[in-house]
Amino acid sequence: MTVVTVKQITKTYGTQDVLYDISFSLTAGNCIALIGPNGAGKTTMLRILTGLIKPTTGECQYHSTTNDIRPLIGYLPQHPVYHHWMTGEEFLIYCAKLTGIPTQEAQKRAASLLKTVGIQSAKKKHIHTYSGGMKQRLGIAQAIIHQPQLLVLDEPVSALDPIGRREVLDLLETLKQEVTILFSTHILSDADEVSDDVILLHHGKVVEAGSMTPLRKKYLTTKIELTFDGKLAFYEQQLLQLETISDCKIVRNTIHVTVSDIVLAREEILSKTIRDDWTLTSFVINRTSLEDMFMKAVNT
Repeated sequence: MTVVTVKQITKTYGTQDVLYDISFSLTAGNCIALIGPNGAGKTTMLRILTGLIKPTTGECQYHSTTNDIRPLIGYLPQHPVYHHWMTGEEFLIYCAKLTGIPTQEAQKRAASLLKTVGIQSAKKKHIHTYSGGMKQRLGIAQAIIHQPQLLVLDEPVSALDPIGRREVLDLLETLKQEVTILFSTHILSDADEVSDDVILLHHGKVVEAGSMTPLRKKYLTTKIELTFDGKLAFYEQQLLQLETISDCKIVRNTIHVTVSDIVLAREEILSKTIRDDWTLTSFVINRTSLEDMFMKAVNT
């Protein structure tokens, strides 16, 4: 089921097109990463999706029986603002009541979400004492306290230290079982870790969108990474003599091999390893990363 369909969105400020002819759809139950470098238009797109700003042209169609999209969306901006004199529990109850949830139900949902996001032990502590990761988890809790269909997060881990980043990514992995998630990021490894679908944005345009599996096949990198005991220059020269290998490059302690046919190259390399008694210590067929995919897509 589709949660929202974006149709030919353009956003112009003065004479500058920030977004140009953007179209995509979000499928219920998925975690979707909106990927692009800083300045690609990610935040503008999220603000249009959440109704905070209007597009110059185009529309976002939410597949719902209500015209008010606010109950359908939970939103956490890149730089959330809190009432720091409140406790985490007070803040969640306050946010719930702002959406029209009665006090008793607000208290119940706040208690449940504090446990879900892993900060139950800090519920009575003032928010100004929270770490960056704790504040982000509290922000995610407030964004879903009214049980929306779509959770929208703008750069949720970009300002966090490694511990806070890990906490939030683990939380997203859990939450995507319950709510559709759209999050923007310029950190490709984070998107690679938790997303089911991706939307690649570059200079205000969608250069690729869809499920990770077919996109990986489309942009498959035909490379093998090899490590040996001994002088890598020797093995590099020997590998270049094989028919299926078009290029070799030594990067640190690894030989990166570009091949014409991944299956035949694997057989040829392993056969020569056994025949010539090479000291092969590692053989890895390179998995297409989001970075590989993005660089190929924008250079197509």
